Amino acid sequence: MSAVPFTAAVSRMPSQETPPGGQIDELAEPALRTFFRIAEAWSLNDPEQMRVLGISSLALLRAWRGEGLSSFDEEALERISLVIGIFKAINTLLPDAARANAWMRSPNKAPLLQGETAVAFIVDGDLARLQALRAYLDAEVGHD
Repeated sequence: MSAVPFTAAVSRMPSQETPPGGQIDELAEPALRTFFRIAEAWSLNDPEQMRVLGISSLALLRAWRGEGLSSFDEEALERISLVIGIFKAINTLLPDAARANAWMRSPNKAPLLQGETAVAFIVDGDLARLQALRAYLDAEVGHD
């Protein structure tokens, strides 16, 4: 059986509203696995990952990386869903994975980013910034 490229696997993931509480536990492990693969592709260090996930504990980040699902909640799932959407959109706009990943760390003159990199924009920990970047990229995908 051949391996599916990561970008192809993510592009087939359905977009969903946040599920009810019981389903959060079922989605936590695959969501975290996907998040950490994207974080690796974007070269996010531990503090950046923590801010994107909205957590302040390095121990919790390490637990999640090791599939310990303590304290995984609806907000964490929402943040990961937004990251996946950002990843999908940027890879749609820039189909070359290296170029798409580099875009995340390149200064951008888009009005939303105002010269910041996309990573700098989303690592302040504000959920609204993840939502704004996702909406901006989704709109850009819609303009093609």
